[in-house]
Amino acid sequence: MSKISKFFKGGGSAASKGRGGPSPQEALARLRETEEMLSKKQEYLETRIERELAAARQHGTKNRRAALQALKRKKRYEKQLSQIDGTLSTIEFQREALENSHTNTEVLKNMGYAAQAMKKVHENMDLNKIDDLMQDITEQQDVAQEISEAISNRAAFGDEFDE
Repeated sequence: MSKISKFFKGGGSAASKGRGGPSPQEALARLRETEEMLSKKQEYLETRIERELAAARQHGTKNRRAALQALKRKKRYEKQLSQIDGTLSTIEFQREALENSHTNTEVLKNMGYAAQAMKKVHENMDLNKIDDLMQDITEQQDVAQEISEAISNRAAFGDEFDE
């Protein structure tokens, strides 16, 4: 089955139809294929336009009817080319939107995964235990400070007399 008939008949893998729609990667691939097909058609039409213009010049005033027919075909090809340009713009916009949506989905999934990991890390922590631990640490730091001050004070062994 050709790419064009697959595109218009909705041909695709059975797995994507069973899930309720294509994956973002499948949709992006199909959009890129369509872009390529339309780009090739653009090139074809551009060459046809050039040929018709050359034919119109060749016939010039000698065969006016053939020249007019060539210009009419050229005009038709230009109209088709314009339609393809619009279609390509729409497809590019859709592809970019799909890529952004897929990126946002992945970011959201990863953020959920990180949230679950944080929850798992914090499940063994109790705020009351943490508060008690912080109070113990503060008390021990105060004791260490008192010891440090006591050691650092100069001892006045002969200065004080006990009467």
